[in-house]
Amino acid sequence: MKKKNLLFITTDQWRAESLSLLNHPVVKTPNLDALANDGVLFENHFTQCIPSGPGRASLYTGMYMQNHRSVENGTPLDARHTNIALEFRKLGYASSLVGYTDTTQDPRLFSPNDPDLRTYESILPGFKCLAMSSEEFPEDWALWLEERGYPVPDNPRDLYYKAVEGYPGAEDRGITYPPPPYPKELSETAFVTYNAEKFIKKTGTKPWFLHVSYLKPHRPYLAPEPYNKMYSPDTVPAFKRAPTTEEEGKQHPLLEYKIMQSLTRGDYSSDIYPRDDKSLKQLRATYYGLMTEVDDNIGRIIELLKKTGQYENTVIIFTSDHGAQIGDHHIIGQAPYFDQTFHVPLIIRIPEGEWSVERGSRVSAFTESIDILPTALNIFGGEIPIQCDGRSLLPFLFGAKPKNFRTETHWEVDFRYDEPGTTFERSSLNVIRDNDYKYVHFAEMPDLLFDIKNDPDELHNLANDPSYSEIMLKYVKKLLSWRMENDERTLTHLLAGPEGFTVKPKTYK
Repeated sequence: MKKKNLLFITTDQWRAESLSLLNHPVVKTPNLDALANDGVLFENHFTQCIPSGPGRASLYTGMYMQNHRSVENGTPLDARHTNIALEFRKLGYASSLVGYTDTTQDPRLFSPNDPDLRTYESILPGFKCLAMSSEEFPEDWALWLEERGYPVPDNPRDLYYKAVEGYPGAEDRGITYPPPPYPKELSETAFVTYNAEKFIKKTGTKPWFLHVSYLKPHRPYLAPEPYNKMYSPDTVPAFKRAPTTEEEGKQHPLLEYKIMQSLTRGDYSSDIYPRDDKSLKQLRATYYGLMTEVDDNIGRIIELLKKTGQYENTVIIFTSDHGAQIGDHHIIGQAPYFDQTFHVPLIIRIPEGEWSVERGSRVSAFTESIDILPTALNIFGGEIPIQCDGRSLLPFLFGAKPKNFRTETHWEVDFRYDEPGTTFERSSLNVIRDNDYKYVHFAEMPDLLFDIKNDPDELHNLANDPSYSEIMLKYVKKLLSWRMENDERTLTHLLAGPEGFTVKPKTYK
């Protein structure tokens, strides 16, 4: 049997509900809809941590943050952990990348002067980067633009931020309405797609693994024409939030801190992105436009696969590292515990072959980003590393369900570098969420409890209501059991004896 190809596509900040297949009221994603109809859509898929560096560490290693311990952008990923690129090299694939992985290298393996130790946007070990594309490293994109006659600014990073000045309608539509000076054919998204197509055209008959990592719809919210005006701000969904930032902040001290931080500091400050409703609605419309741009580009790649006869032999996985608030709960970027930040899309499409695939089906079970590595290896016949906390989702693809599969989802956030007034090593939270409740446990702050069925927007904290004490205790116990079950296990499966080591593989009884 011919060896399969793997096309692994990620985006940044893509919220799970933003697919027209799910009857989203605004955004159109015809190519991802078609992919889901030819594969399986996982409706309750969640990332395990934020921001991008930790989230991608979980995605690539199959490990919860409590085990890989890359807790922030810039925190090294321990080199002893294997990852999807290294595991596919074991299977004979030259793991290739277009885009970025937001990986901070293990400094114990490098000279102190190595330039890879001066950025958190380095490349995951095992990948050969065919074209780098990230806000910190715009040089490849800039060179590509110059080769096509586009004048590049003295600081190439301005490509991500500079919009057309005096653009008609900008006064009425807001700061995120004007497009960049370059056309859609020269956007960073188009650059990533161009290099993915270039790779696919040159593969010949050799099986391949290509990771295509798009930055968008991540900020800056700057969409080329026609995507900048594709959606009207008057049609975007209403914001899920308390009436004022002050009232929202009363829910929890960390949320109050995060709201004030997002208003006054960093890349999402109100100086950059005004918080009046008109501006926020346009920002949301531009966000949807960027999604459709990515969808169009994914469509180009899939069409090329079909044209070159490779589609029927290619496994395609589409997901995002995390979502974003986009105005919900008065935050634009990421929030510490709301679903909008952690609920992300997952589509898996496998070719016909040894399995009878349930094409177009939807899975409602809770799946997690740590499941991606075990699933990919299971599909390709690889051995799942003992480090993996995730489960293979392969049975779902042909209408079955893995034995004793999880009934809730979990995530972690470590905010030690945010300085919210907590002890450095106790600046963390853990979340357990099922279809009924979400419980948020803090190491050094008040806990939270939300009734998901009756309060899906998470506006009312029930943790201080005595009538919910038993429910709180139930979720505290479940969270503790989850933590204990998923402690680091590098050597725990080995047992020495007279005949040497006995291997005890993981089982799901």
